[in-house]
Amino acid sequence: MKIGNREVSAEHPPLVIAEIGINHGGDLDVAKHMVRCAHGAGCEIVKHQTHFIEDEMTEEAKSIFPPNADVSIWDVMERCALSADDERSLKAYTESLGMIYISTPFSRKAADFLNDIDVPAFKIGSGEADNLPLIRHIAAFGKPIIMSTGMQTIESLRPSVAILEASGVDYALLECTNLYPSPPEIVSLRGVKDLAEAFPGALVGFSDHSIGPQMALAAVALGAVVVERHFTDSRYRVGPDISCSMDPAELKFLIDRSREIHVALHNPKRRTAPEEDVYRFARASIVADRDIPAGTVITEADIWARRPGSGAIAGYEFDAVVGKQLLVAKRRNQQLDWSDFA
Repeated sequence: MKIGNREVSAEHPPLVIAEIGINHGGDLDVAKHMVRCAHGAGCEIVKHQTHFIEDEMTEEAKSIFPPNADVSIWDVMERCALSADDERSLKAYTESLGMIYISTPFSRKAADFLNDIDVPAFKIGSGEADNLPLIRHIAAFGKPIIMSTGMQTIESLRPSVAILEASGVDYALLECTNLYPSPPEIVSLRGVKDLAEAFPGALVGFSDHSIGPQMALAAVALGAVVVERHFTDSRYRVGPDISCSMDPAELKFLIDRSREIHVALHNPKRRTAPEEDVYRFARASIVADRDIPAGTVITEADIWARRPGSGAIAGYEFDAVVGKQLLVAKRRNQQLDWSDFA
């Protein structure tokens, strides 16, 4: 997958997405400040949420209260949505900093708007992961898609993934738990592996709503190539997603540590060149375990393996020494050499 000029794959460092979402509370200046803070933390990409309320919800939404808010979902989005002009301004500002701007459309109108302002990719949220007509509409734009899979099973995802496959777009599936915040008792790190096994055509990542960076970093160790977390300039702000949002310091920590994990994840099991000096003293050499006269046929009781590893016969060659005849006498703890034997 390529989003803008950023390659996304197992061969590249994980793409860490700072989701500003609705944390700005509908204030463009606050949104720009959050983007600026994400940029300062070394982030490459920010994600917004695009809400055109009348095309997104029906009047029934005015009586639905989400678990992380004390007003209806309609009121939350109405209060926090940016206008179309404000979002254009936010995208332009983000790109002026050299960052990538993407967003989640929650309606057909929002998807059309984002395509019109030329976002390089689309994010589909967990709530829309089984909204087949919307997925089909977004996929028709032919741009890469990142889709969260919270509240879904492997089987319930299959029709949605079939649409993505049929469209030919590059896509990523993010394991996700939709509780804000998500306690470890219900977070599924195994879901990263489950998605990769069930959908081999997908890149796989992790959209994290837990507190702290642990789950996201563990997902990277399991092979996640995209990591998404809510982001705020300050946790002292008020908002439904603030409790599970990272601040600039944690964002920088997540980016830096995920890159370190990515490097280590691709190192094969071997003894490295910098370890050679350690190996020379840390390993054992075969030594006499007592004073042994010349002519002795060596038994296990005659020898042992002790540090340092500077001797000619390594500890792992213990069994090869047993049964050989010693040509010269050896004192206890004296290292043995192959030339000591017939």
